[in-house]
Amino acid sequence: MLSNGTESLKNLVIYEVFVRNHGEKGTFAEVEADLERIRSMGVDVVWLMPIHPIGRVARKGALGSPYSIVDYGAVNPEYGTEADFKAVIERAHSLGLRVMIDVVYNHTAHDSVLLAEHPEWYHEDEAGRAVTTVPEWSDVIDLQYPNLELERYLIESLLRWSRMGVDGFRCDVASLVPVEFWIRARTEVARERPNTLWLAESVHASFVGARREAGLRAHSDGELYAAFDLEYDYDIWAAWQAAVIGRIPVRRYLELLRLQQSLYPENAVKMRCVENHDQRRIMSFAPTRDAALSWTAFQAFNTGAFLIYAGQEAAAENTPSLFDRDPIQWGSYELQGFLTKLSRMKKETVISNGTFYVVSAEPVIVAVRESHHDCLLGVFNVTGSSGVFETGLRDGDYEELLSGRQVRVAGGEMELPSSASIIRVHPQAGPRSRRGWFSTDLLDFQLPPNRSGNLP
Repeated sequence: MLSNGTESLKNLVIYEVFVRNHGEKGTFAEVEADLERIRSMGVDVVWLMPIHPIGRVARKGALGSPYSIVDYGAVNPEYGTEADFKAVIERAHSLGLRVMIDVVYNHTAHDSVLLAEHPEWYHEDEAGRAVTTVPEWSDVIDLQYPNLELERYLIESLLRWSRMGVDGFRCDVASLVPVEFWIRARTEVARERPNTLWLAESVHASFVGARREAGLRAHSDGELYAAFDLEYDYDIWAAWQAAVIGRIPVRRYLELLRLQQSLYPENAVKMRCVENHDQRRIMSFAPTRDAALSWTAFQAFNTGAFLIYAGQEAAAENTPSLFDRDPIQWGSYELQGFLTKLSRMKKETVISNGTFYVVSAEPVIVAVRESHHDCLLGVFNVTGSSGVFETGLRDGDYEELLSGRQVRVAGGEMELPSSASIIRVHPQAGPRSRRGWFSTDLLDFQLPPNRSGNLP
């Protein structure tokens, strides 16, 4: 369900903000003051993690997780007032930015206003106590679906924020809430705000399997596309992380990326990133800084929207705590220019209208964005290789988008970049003759037999 137009979604750059940790005071006012800088990076949408009051009962840490919500209709007074939040929206809109807020409809805080008013809306244990179905999420309790009264209440909450000017919703663990509800919610919100953006936090495939084995709801990514414009790429996230640290060959991750592109509807769009509030900063686990930059550039070049997590432009290594004050150490914003160039590259017409394919996986990832009128060749040195490589390009000088300099191809070869290069190529200069992912069909991968001659 891509009401916003597939082309615009493929070019989308989203910027994630945790209000508590964005500035020294953790307020809406600090976010508002930073919007112009954020917009200058080429960002389209500012996503605010949950803005609501946080539960005190069974809270984790000193301040609690923003995903443990007391009241869906109020703002967290620690961040400011509702008027302060409206000021963020107004300033964002004046800059041409859209504002997306987090929606957490799988669970609430233990001391939610809903539990006091409607205890029957919750998942209960044998003793009749409201509980979570994910034991490690001990600071929350699960809502129970289907329930038309509950669903009406939640949709009215969405409508309230839409009328206030909110442009989109990032839906927390959307896979655990009935897709029928999301479809209904989207339909009703569209009557008030037709171009609302819907992003699903779809979950790891292993989580879907475990939930289903336990007799609990868990929708697949394919099912969620009936209601959402964008989804996380957690279905192959574990493989990507394993490739980054060298636990599996990069080629294996790329196989799964190709498989992913064949599993979902043709107009399905994934959101790509290298870090977010639930995942470690790329600078904390990539083997080198250059590898971190190379993987970041690849995910921006990859199919789908691109997410920047606040602090990424400061090359931050610390993933801010969800439970305590842990302000971002901004320093000199040393990677802001790099991320800005990636965001501008994301706006290239060839990104939305062209095809994407991978030419090689080693010694570097070589990928192509190609249309009849334009072509970008991406070279991503994720393993720290050195030397030269065969480009498939005609000899000459080419524009390199990240450095702004020319790169030389001689004898069909170019020097490997230390991290990443994205080169503008006339379609007739290549690499059309090398069209395809690899020389063999990696989707036909077969396990080798073990010593007994049987598959393990």
